[in-house]
Amino acid sequence: MTNQLINLETIEHAKQKLIDLSALFLPKAVAAALILTAGFFVARWVAGGFQRWLSRLELEPPVRQLLIRLVRLFVLLLFVLLAVTNLGFELLPLIAGLGVAGAGIAFALQGVLGNLFAGLTIIFTKPFRVGEYVEMVGVEGRVEAIELFTTRLGHPDRSSIVVPNRKIVGEILHNYGSIRQLDVIVGVAYSTDLNAALAAVNDVLNRNSHVLKEPSPVVRVSVLADSSINIAVKPWVPVLDYGPAVGEITKGVVEEFRARSISIPFPQREVRLLNPAA
Repeated sequence: MTNQLINLETIEHAKQKLIDLSALFLPKAVAAALILTAGFFVARWVAGGFQRWLSRLELEPPVRQLLIRLVRLFVLLLFVLLAVTNLGFELLPLIAGLGVAGAGIAFALQGVLGNLFAGLTIIFTKPFRVGEYVEMVGVEGRVEAIELFTTRLGHPDRSSIVVPNRKIVGEILHNYGSIRQLDVIVGVAYSTDLNAALAAVNDVLNRNSHVLKEPSPVVRVSVLADSSINIAVKPWVPVLDYGPAVGEITKGVVEEFRARSISIPFPQREVRLLNPAA
C-alpha cells in the first residue's frame, strides 16, 4: 500500500512538473515558431526588393544571385537569433559553441569550401562569362551557368559537362569568347593559278551565312607540301555555328574548285629503279 502511494505521488509530481514546464516553455516555443515564420516571409520580401534594385545595375547573373542569397541569409539569421533569445538561451555561449562546431565542419568539408571560394573567385574576377566558349582542364564547351560550387558547360555533342570550380582556378584556361576561328586546309596542284584559287575560296566565304565579315577571314598560302600547295582558310564564325560551318565551307570549296577546274591533287610518289639489271 505504501509503495502504491509513493508511485502515485511520483506520477502526480511528474505530471505537475510537465505542466509547469509546458506553461513556461510552450508560449516561448510558439513565439519562436512565429518569429521564424515571420522571418521567412520578411527575408523573401527583402530579397525580392533587393533583386529589383539590383536589376538596375549592370551585374553578372552569378554576382546578382550571390548577393540576393547573402541578403536573404542575413535576414533569416537575424530572426533565428531573435527566436533563440526568446527561448531563453544566452547568445555568447551559443556563438562560441557554433564556432567550435564550425571549425570541425569546415575541416570535414574542405572540398566543398574549396569549390565555394573558387566560385567566388570566378564570379568576381570574370575569366569567362555565360555564353562564351572555353577550354579548360581537358574539356571544352559553351558556358551555360556559373554557380557557387560548379560551372556547367554545354558540349557540341549536346551533352552537359559539370566542372568543380576548384578544378578551374589556378589552371590554364582557353577562352574563345563568343566567336571561333575555323582552320580549314585545302591543297591545290603546283600548276594552279594561286590568285584564282584564293579568289575562289573568298567567293565561297562571302556566300556562307555563318562567316562573319568582321574580323575579316584569313585566306593565304600556308605550306609547300610534297604533292600540293596548301591554302589555309581561317574565317571567324559564331561559337554555335562552328560545327556546321566547317562542313559547309569545306564542301563549298571543293565544289567551287571543281566548277573552276582547279585541281586538288592526291598524294603521290615517284619511284625510280637505279639499277634495273640487278
